[in-house]
Amino acid sequence: MLNLYCERLDVGLWAEPFNALSNLAFLFAAWAAWHSARQPDSVRPPGGLMLLIGLIASIGAGSGLFHTFSTPWARVLDIVPIFVFQLSTIWVYLRRVAGVGMARSGFAVAAFLVATMAARQFPDLLNGSFHYLPAFGVLFGLGVHHYRRGLEERSTLLVATGVFAVALAARTVDQAACPSIPVGTHFVWHVLTAATTYLVIKALIPSWRDAGSAATPRSA
Repeated sequence: MLNLYCERLDVGLWAEPFNALSNLAFLFAAWAAWHSARQPDSVRPPGGLMLLIGLIASIGAGSGLFHTFSTPWARVLDIVPIFVFQLSTIWVYLRRVAGVGMARSGFAVAAFLVATMAARQFPDLLNGSFHYLPAFGVLFGLGVHHYRRGLEERSTLLVATGVFAVALAARTVDQAACPSIPVGTHFVWHVLTAATTYLVIKALIPSWRDAGSAATPRSA
């Protein structure tokens, strides 16, 4: 059994109640994103959005399992969905919003993959949060692009970047906070990261609506 977080003090399945239950925030974020994507015509969201929304729900499920069982197999379920969500978001944004070609979009996704895997070689830095810095940098870059182009939901990605920064801080100080906060701060990471994923979807939704009324919509 893996003991990685402040809250876990024994080997029981219910040893991390805050860390486990806080993953319900991802399920709520997925529902809220789905609800927003259906407005105003209440039709089923397009496939690209449904993929991202499904990944948000899978992040919550995988992380919930990991903080319940705390085993290597559950850790895989914890890591993979959020990583796939990051890669998919970059691809979708570049293709649908920025209008970048497939080759350059693929190169950007590959570069992010390499940067993240390289950062994972330093698991002790920032209490294991170092490998999320490439995601933070990309989110900030997309937020600046979104704002400078004056797109609908102009500031949403920058707000998401700010929320994610606080989430990273909560994840980073988890172990250090143990003496004063016995349950740790990792559960705050879950709640704020869920909010970040919802804001990302909220910023992407107009690109599908705009494409629906355009003569030559881009494909994700």
